[in-house]
Amino acid sequence: MQKIRKAIIPAAGLGTRFLPATKAMPKEMLPIVDRPTIEYIVKEAIASGIEDIIIVTGKGKRAIEDHFDINFELEENLVRKEKFELLEKIRPSSQVEIHYIRQKEPKGLGHAVWCARKFIGNEPFAVLLGDDIVEAEKPCLKQLIEQYDETRSSVIGVQNVSDTETHRYGIIDPKTMEGNRYQVNGFVEKPKQGTAPSNLAIIGRYILTPEIFQFLDKQETGQGGEIQLTDAIHQLNEIQDVYAYAFDGKRYDVGDKLGFIRTTVEFALKNEEIGAEVETILRELLSEKSVDR
Repeated sequence: MQKIRKAIIPAAGLGTRFLPATKAMPKEMLPIVDRPTIEYIVKEAIASGIEDIIIVTGKGKRAIEDHFDINFELEENLVRKEKFELLEKIRPSSQVEIHYIRQKEPKGLGHAVWCARKFIGNEPFAVLLGDDIVEAEKPCLKQLIEQYDETRSSVIGVQNVSDTETHRYGIIDPKTMEGNRYQVNGFVEKPKQGTAPSNLAIIGRYILTPEIFQFLDKQETGQGGEIQLTDAIHQLNEIQDVYAYAFDGKRYDVGDKLGFIRTTVEFALKNEEIGAEVETILRELLSEKSVDR
């Protein structure tokens, strides 16, 4: 039985929703309190048993590589000042190997995954998107891996979204349901408002069999003139079963400003070091705003 050992993290996007902050800083390095977004994604992969990660980057993303590299000067400084707790936080994990490849042109998520095809080879693999952070008792990706172990088929992470949000996501057309797992008739990328076949949206976590590459190899463009991963998954479902799994856990959307701010505030409130003070500040701000009215 082939184990899920490898994961792809696409991180080549331009981050235009966060301009001008992302003009010189990768979107994936924007911090949620004191950790860059991409670190939460990597930690989930490690906690799920992934051994090798390939991060698909683009121009101006060198900071991502630097973040997961060893910084001898900084580590020596922390040792000298006996800041050992901080030292542990910044040291790269020895549990996983991180590799990098560039997506030379912004051709979409499907193309980003295709760029890592030689790294993946002929084995099943995971994909984790950086716009979604999931907090769960059992890591979201691990839940999907367990479903793959049962079905030996591709498994796509989904959650319910409101009718007003379906046009923002890839949506599944479910056929049958067993527990939290769905057999699927098809997959639709960002359906027009009011046309979605369900409210089950694809949420940034995938286990895929290597046969997906025979469809990504065609380089067919879809929604937005890009090579869409959802379209390739729909085609894959025509030759082998692709399941959807409604995973347990709270998903945080950090792909736009409001979602990013909400996530930052929630994580700050849960932070043992600053949580109580953040709550006080928020109460003060709300009180001031009430008085101003």
